[in-house]
Amino acid sequence: VVDAGHRAVIFDRFRGVQDVVVGEGTHFLIPWVQKPIIFDCRSRPRNIPVITGSKDLQNVNITLRILFRPVTAQLPRIFTSIGEDYDERVLPSITTEILKSVVARFDAGELITQRELVSRQVSEDLTERAATFGLILDDVSLTHLTFGKEFTEAVEMKQVAQQEAERARFIVEKAEQQKKAAVISAEGDSKAAELIANSLATAGDGLIELRKLEAAEDIAYQLSRSRNITYLPSGQSVL
Repeated sequence: VVDAGHRAVIFDRFRGVQDVVVGEGTHFLIPWVQKPIIFDCRSRPRNIPVITGSKDLQNVNITLRILFRPVTAQLPRIFTSIGEDYDERVLPSITTEILKSVVARFDAGELITQRELVSRQVSEDLTERAATFGLILDDVSLTHLTFGKEFTEAVEMKQVAQQEAERARFIVEKAEQQKKAAVISAEGDSKAAELIANSLATAGDGLIELRKLEAAEDIAYQLSRSRNITYLPSGQSVL
């Protein structure tokens, strides 16, 4: 009996492995002479971790997730040349080889910014290589991508340095703006003093007397609003 999603290869004690692949359902075989080897032909997942190096010699930890299944017509050849545990024998070796080859073409920064390109290149190369062993890869994806501790610390230090540089640039620009504001204010005061001096030279002390009257008026107004202030007429006795 061959279950759904499975195929069987018949081993004959006299003729060896048969070229015919038996499909799903119930079939007859000769007891003791023939033996069925059942293969699962459904897509199965497998995670393969690999440690490799980038173009700029940084250690990269990558985990590749693969959905694979055998080519049904090639099951007799797979069983004869590789065995029932074909996935254990083939996938780790070819995955490691392809990942090392592809990752070595990119530096650490490109692996992050061009992850889609790296994933697509790995998928194309790995699919082509797996086909030579009679395997179909339905999906290949990079699920994990990290770098060594030294590289991570270097990236963090670089980010901190950039932030400090931006902060220093802001402080310098702020100081420059304050300097310009002070110069403009000083120039305004100087111009105002010049205009006042010219007015005094032209009109005499009349401007000063006017400012005194305005100041006295403002003081009188402020004092009149206070309850603690009492106005007494001059030259008369209050009592």
